[in-house]
Amino acid sequence: MPTRSGSARYEGFGKDGNGWTSTQSGVLKDQRYGFGSRFEDGPGTNPEELIAAAHASCFTMALSFALAGAGYHDGTLETDARVTVDKDGDGFTITSSKLELKAKVPGIGEEEFAKIAEGAKANCPVSKLLKAEISLTHQLSN
Repeated sequence: MPTRSGSARYEGFGKDGNGWTSTQSGVLKDQRYGFGSRFEDGPGTNPEELIAAAHASCFTMALSFALAGAGYHDGTLETDARVTVDKDGDGFTITSSKLELKAKVPGIGEEEFAKIAEGAKANCPVSKLLKAEISLTHQLSN
C-alpha cells in the first residue's frame, strides 16, 4: 500500500504565528491556518476540520465496501463528521469525532444495516488511527 503525506509550516509562534498546510495530492497547497481559523472564525482551515473530513470520507468508503460485500450494490451514503476540541488544563484535547450518517440502501433491514455500519465505524483506518500509537522523530537546527 502507498504511503500518503501531508505537510505543515508555521512562521512565528502562538497567536501571532501563521501556518500553511499542503497535501501530497495537491488538493491542499499552502492552505492557510492559524489561531484565528482554529479557535475563532478566521479564514483558513484547521486540523480538526481536516480530521473530520478524513474520518467522514474513510468511514463512508469503508461502509460502501462493507455493503457491497454483503450483496448491496445500489444506494447513497452521506456522512458528516463533527470533531470536537476542548480545553484541557494548559492545552487542548480532541475529545470526540461524531459521525452523522444518512443512508439510502434499498432492500436492507435496520438491524443488518446497523451491524454493518458499526463494523465500518470500528474498522475504517481513520477510526483506528484515532486510537493508534503516534511516533515522532525530530531534528533541531539553530
